[in-house]
Amino acid sequence: MRSPRRVLTPQHVGTTVSVSPARSRGLTVALACAEGEWPHTDWPAPGDPHIARAMPMAPPYRGLRASGADAVVLRCADPPDAFAELLKAMGGMSAPVIVMTPRRDTASVVEVFRGGTGYLIEGDYCPCMLSSAVLAATVGHTYLSPLACAALRDAVQQMPDGGEAVERLRSLLSRRERQIMELLCTGLGAQEIGLRLRLSEKTVRNNLSNIYAKLDVRGGTEAVLRWLGATPSVRA
Repeated sequence: MRSPRRVLTPQHVGTTVSVSPARSRGLTVALACAEGEWPHTDWPAPGDPHIARAMPMAPPYRGLRASGADAVVLRCADPPDAFAELLKAMGGMSAPVIVMTPRRDTASVVEVFRGGTGYLIEGDYCPCMLSSAVLAATVGHTYLSPLACAALRDAVQQMPDGGEAVERLRSLLSRRERQIMELLCTGLGAQEIGLRLRLSEKTVRNNLSNIYAKLDVRGGTEAVLRWLGATPSVRA
């Protein structure tokens, strides 16, 4: 599993994120999709503040490892299978991935999200959001379009006793920890959560450490999945 990331949804595009000097010069993006199937021929737009170059890469993505790409955008019809194929081609490449697809079923969204990957449902975003998703991925956020975020929440309803499992999780946390967890699920990071709740960033991070321990997870991505009921409950 890739490193845990915070969840960023389009309604939080204005959230401030830190960008390294190297990345401020513009990102290189590999566009992984079959030849002729990239839908945004005008992306990146001239003068895009985040994206300097986009390189088409057709399956089986032989040139991907040597491309030097800062991020990979995978456009596909079957996310779980295509994502697995892409990961094989990437090998030890550490660039983050954003999946673009018409698929909006909960199982596909959850499986891809478990890999720490952004998920954009076609028709649910615009090209400027794609630039934001790439930038977010390179600084450790996982970007979801609105329908993808809703699909994660629907996972709770699709699981047996999903509601009861969520209530059991809630009972493990204090009132303040539940507030922080709800904000984490909307895509906010520690600094933004602190501003919302009038807490210091250090206090929020301390609370997050306690939350991760109580939920038996390694970081934000797993915590959100468990909170939404998309992974098994904590161990007894």
